[in-house]
Amino acid sequence: MKIKSAVFEKSAPTLASSPRWTLPEFAFIGRSNVGKSSLINLLTERNALAKASVTPGKTKLINFFRINTNWCLVDLPGYGYAKVAREERADFNVAVANFIEKRDVLLHLFVLIDSRLTPQRIDLEFLQWLTGVDIAYSLVFTKTDKVSNSVVQSNIARFKNVIADFMVEPPRIFASSSTKKTGRMEILKFIEQELAEAKKE
Repeated sequence: MKIKSAVFEKSAPTLASSPRWTLPEFAFIGRSNVGKSSLINLLTERNALAKASVTPGKTKLINFFRINTNWCLVDLPGYGYAKVAREERADFNVAVANFIEKRDVLLHLFVLIDSRLTPQRIDLEFLQWLTGVDIAYSLVFTKTDKVSNSVVQSNIARFKNVIADFMVEPPRIFASSSTKKTGRMEILKFIEQELAEAKKE
């Protein structure tokens, strides 16, 4: 797939204020500072399309990016950011849960996992919740350039072993590095296949 155009469409705090369109959407979510913005910029080859930040929790709105005029990437707020009031955090979780559960044009959810870390409770809890939602999802292990390949593979294997306790079938897994630009073609090819399948329905 070739990305010919990538345009920021809008930010929305809730499902109700999200764009009302029929464009198929692919959303990205993960713990704070896992590299969502960097991955979106990698996929679109636009360095400043999504705003990356070293400050966890920078993304607090649902951000929509129209791709090739006919589909959309969605940057969801990272789960687990700490620098907000408890009430705001509760609102944030409800907004994201509503979006994932009820957004009828959402085709697929990419859950980003930091490849440098052993399985983290916050990621596992989110995936346990996700198993009860009717949405297709994949895992993307990010920042694979930051540690050796053996560490990456070991952490992925550990993660797969842990989630096997509550998943009947493991999700598709991708590995990416925005620095080395790995994983881009694999993810885009998958999106292209999903778009083609959606057209048949």
